[in-house]
Amino acid sequence: MEYIPDPVKIFVVEDDPVYLKLVQYVAELNPDHVVKTFTNGKDCLDHLHENPSIITLDYSLPDTTGEEILKAIKKYNPDIHVIVVSSQESINTAVELLKHGAYDYITKDNETKDRLLNTLNNAKKQDSLKEEISVLKEEIGQKYEFDNSIIGESPAIQKIFKLLTKAVKTNITVSITGETGTGKEVVAKSIHYNSDRSKKPFVAVNIAAIPENLIESELFGHEKGAFTGALARRKGKFEEANGGTIFLDEIGEMDINLQAKLLRALQEREVTRIGGNEVVKFETRVIVATHRNLAEEVKAGNFREDLYYRLLGIQVELPPLRDRGKDILLIAEHFLNTFAKENKLSKIKISKEAQNKLLNYPFPGNVRELKSIIELAAVMCDDHSIEEEDITFNALQKEGQFLLEEMTLRDYTFKIIKHFLDKYDNNVLKVADKLDIGKSSIYRYLKEMEEES
Repeated sequence: MEYIPDPVKIFVVEDDPVYLKLVQYVAELNPDHVVKTFTNGKDCLDHLHENPSIITLDYSLPDTTGEEILKAIKKYNPDIHVIVVSSQESINTAVELLKHGAYDYITKDNETKDRLLNTLNNAKKQDSLKEEISVLKEEIGQKYEFDNSIIGESPAIQKIFKLLTKAVKTNITVSITGETGTGKEVVAKSIHYNSDRSKKPFVAVNIAAIPENLIESELFGHEKGAFTGALARRKGKFEEANGGTIFLDEIGEMDINLQAKLLRALQEREVTRIGGNEVVKFETRVIVATHRNLAEEVKAGNFREDLYYRLLGIQVELPPLRDRGKDILLIAEHFLNTFAKENKLSKIKISKEAQNKLLNYPFPGNVRELKSIIELAAVMCDDHSIEEEDITFNALQKEGQFLLEEMTLRDYTFKIIKHFLDKYDNNVLKVADKLDIGKSSIYRYLKEMEEES
């Protein structure tokens, strides 16, 4: 969704008729500005309920001082940008007003017009950015509403909905388990964006993806010079997530020595950056996830028992896709519609035969695998209908080492076809049989590959 900012409301407070016209002229240079003028402080304060974004304020007014009216404006709404325009050139006065929250201090001289125009533009950009961020956060929140982010009607997934409804009401720790690809991070985001922390940060950390010697720095931060390569102070993820939620994915992969430091941080609600002495307090909700059975890991001595009980909280066990029945088709339709929209394709349907093929497949890669299969089928199908032969499992599951590379879906498709053509000496009939797709699809892609080479 494209963000379109609202008109900017500006109050001009000035008792000098010449400067009143000058400031009003500068403010109205932008047709998106709505300007209202006042010649004294009381009238301005009486109209603050109109919620201006910016106020230009003469320091010397007939009924009050600029400092007093600045304090009153900031008390009413600290987000209003107040630009003081003054005939005084006292540095001490300027510093004092800036301390009380003035956005800028501009003296009345030959450069007033240019400085004021620049300051108004900067203040407006700052407001627009804040509003855009707010809109984007709201959109993200809507995206992760339970009904939008977790798709399904099966009894197994309805049980998950009930747990999540309870989880969002408090700040209790949530531990999410399930096979790889079942959507653990989506569930974590859904909890965050449906809770009262939704306007605060959601910070995800994949423990398994970070080198063991860097995890402590990643979580708790470090000071400049703490180790080779620490060129500046860096906040840890717990600091970044302050007030919001930290999601520790694959927590079962954490080294047992670091587990003790994590336990202490969670108990004390504080961290100390590597190489520093300052204690940094945090107030952060914790959600963890793992594909391992942590109880078994505790018995095996790989996971601390005290940390295990600290993290347990509400337990959400995500069912594998193969146990969710016709949810497979609902999720497939969602992925298909999203893919078609993103790639500006006409609506694509899934034939009955293709649906049955999906329902009879065990999906070892779960939801993540289904997404890849459906997107590939959308590319391979003809006449806006995914048929049984367009659903390909083995190309992604068995021959898919190249999926570690980053490329477009179209390039992946080319690579799949080229891989099998090379493997079977360009025997199109055999490749069509192995990929379980029509010959026409292969010939079409061969033609496109030739045109692009």
